[in-house]
Amino acid sequence: MTNNTTKVPKEKNRSPVVALCGGVGGAKLALGLYRVLAPNNLTLVINTGDDFEHLGLFISPDIDTVTYTLADKNNLETGWGHRDETWNFMSAISTLKGETWFALGDRDLAIHVERSRRLRSSELLSNITGDIAGNFGIDAQLLPMTNDPAATIILTSAGHLNFQDYFVRMKCKPVIKQVVYDEASVATPNPDVLTALNQAELRAIILCPSNPFLSMDPILAVPGIREAMVTSPAPVIGVSPIINDQAIKGPTSKIMSELSLPSSVQAIAEHYGVLLDGFVIDTADQDQSNEIHTSVMSSNILMNSLKDRENLALEVLAFADAITTKKN
Repeated sequence: MTNNTTKVPKEKNRSPVVALCGGVGGAKLALGLYRVLAPNNLTLVINTGDDFEHLGLFISPDIDTVTYTLADKNNLETGWGHRDETWNFMSAISTLKGETWFALGDRDLAIHVERSRRLRSSELLSNITGDIAGNFGIDAQLLPMTNDPAATIILTSAGHLNFQDYFVRMKCKPVIKQVVYDEASVATPNPDVLTALNQAELRAIILCPSNPFLSMDPILAVPGIREAMVTSPAPVIGVSPIINDQAIKGPTSKIMSELSLPSSVQAIAEHYGVLLDGFVIDTADQDQSNEIHTSVMSSNILMNSLKDRENLALEVLAFADAITTKKN
């Protein structure tokens, strides 16, 4: 099987691209973009609404998923965590009757310990994230959406829950009534994010097929980020996390049903609204194209293989280029 380190022909276009992502679905397209774009041409703005402190360590799940994926260190079986993991630490915690509901592998611990040490020394999350990515040999720019706390809170049938309590401890079982981004809405945006979005030569801004409510909306809630995307001359392209009215992965369909929204590509496009200049859907959903009020491209968006991820990345970039040409 071809791995992430196998060389592939890079695009000659040197214009920078910004992609917003979170979770496993977002990391898949992020990897495709990373593989086909010229070196140092990709900036990834990553959700930190999932971040929390656990067992005395500062955990940043989406940043770690993207980092491991681009470095070809991701666990292909679980979709999260480090490959070839061992679990001696969790076994020892269990013996001590400690909390084991959020599993931290032995290899994974290194990134959490180092991040926590540096944060307690008053270093910025953005600097730490960049250094870790560099140490993994990643030449894309990985940017947390903010350096401030920005926890996503889930209002559910079981009460107010922190994101990881809802997502991991309770396995998304409680009925969602509302998703709240109060901390994100008053956070200071990472200045490097705004710099990336305000580049005059920016080629495209891509919304990866991440959960809109749990991964994308926290980023868009941070003051200044949505505004920078709206005013950017670069086309904003969304990629659907829904195929044939079902979530590709995770609880997106369940959440939409509980929020009284249809689980459809049309509903996802309407959720992003005027932010979009183009929307990418699966070929299985072509019959809904006329119901989406922006430019639409259909493709294979399932991304089962590495080649699928590269192909989708190339098609999304070509779609963005075509929209730019049409505008001009």
